[in-house]
Amino acid sequence: MKRIAVPERPDWREKARSVGFGFHEMYGEPYWLDDVAYVFSIRQIEEEIEAPSSELHEMCMDLVGDIVGNEEYLDRLAIPHELRDVITRSWQRSDKHLYGRFDLAYDGTAPAKLLEYNADTPTSVFETGYFQFNWLTDQIDLGVLPKEADQFNSLQENLIEAFGAFSKASIFHFAAMLDNEEDRGTTVYLMDCAVQAGHRVDLLDMSEIGIDAQGRFTDLKDRVIDRCFKLYPWEFMLREPFARQLIPSGDVFVEPAWKAVLSNKGLLPLLWQRHAGHPNLLAAYFPDDPKAGELSEFVRKPLLSREGENVTITRNGEVMAEAPGHYGEEGFIIQAYTPLFESAGGFAVLGSWIVGDRACGLAVREDKSPITANLSRFVPHFIQD
Repeated sequence: MKRIAVPERPDWREKARSVGFGFHEMYGEPYWLDDVAYVFSIRQIEEEIEAPSSELHEMCMDLVGDIVGNEEYLDRLAIPHELRDVITRSWQRSDKHLYGRFDLAYDGTAPAKLLEYNADTPTSVFETGYFQFNWLTDQIDLGVLPKEADQFNSLQENLIEAFGAFSKASIFHFAAMLDNEEDRGTTVYLMDCAVQAGHRVDLLDMSEIGIDAQGRFTDLKDRVIDRCFKLYPWEFMLREPFARQLIPSGDVFVEPAWKAVLSNKGLLPLLWQRHAGHPNLLAAYFPDDPKAGELSEFVRKPLLSREGENVTITRNGEVMAEAPGHYGEEGFIIQAYTPLFESAGGFAVLGSWIVGDRACGLAVREDKSPITANLSRFVPHFIQD
């Protein structure tokens, strides 16, 4: 594993704009980097990223049933009492799930370590599945990369296959906060994958979802919403005024309600409790566990934090890095610190994609801070032996 400089494609910005990738720059900073890349060997990809990701996903899925049936665990995860049945019934119905992303620390030598599981509303899916692959094929055609260069990236094919498993009897709605360019771009890309799988689709802002006299969710044309992908976190939905309507709503939403327990960082100490010492896990505890106080180097994370908000890294009694934010009232977990791959570009986190139950793609994001936040940059990768 290494980070290298490559010539950027002369027309990549035009290509980005032509496919709706307007958020290749965000907050006045570059988000997509076209002139650098991460290089992996096939052994690193297959044995140290893909295989562990598959095993981690199996471990997570094995834990869901125990969590939804345990009031103490649900308390630990700060799941609202009145809506726990929504999650439990969703799991008991085996509501279909679509995708998720493991964030891993990996330096090319030591085993990859799970930092967290973005199991509900992960973004960077378009960048990974489409634009990164476009970069690879262009760079091969330009002679920058050898013809045998490859990429760990069957994300789009797997998304289309996964969407194909959902019923096509009615419109598949897609909803997000559409004034956010990144969220809109991500949702439109997933909607296009659904179209390729044979679905009729419609796009809504989350605020445009209504409820009819029978208590069913509806769109702007008063059509009943039977299935809706929502790029909107379950922890937000469970606290919305319409949350009680989720109880009789059945399996309308994708991701399903049971994903709320996998996207919660309280999952990390529960995984460690069951699989202590696993090579791809970091020691993790709830703050009242005496073992948490034994860690001299640790990361304090809110249960529901996003974009690194309210995360603090402490090493040998001193705060190494911290990020502001609006999370923390729900509680925290303590996770052992592990260093990230560091280069001239900063600190890198690997995003290993799971679609359905299959590990199928890799995203690399880097940040000037060891806390990956909303100013992180996406860097393409390729495989070469």
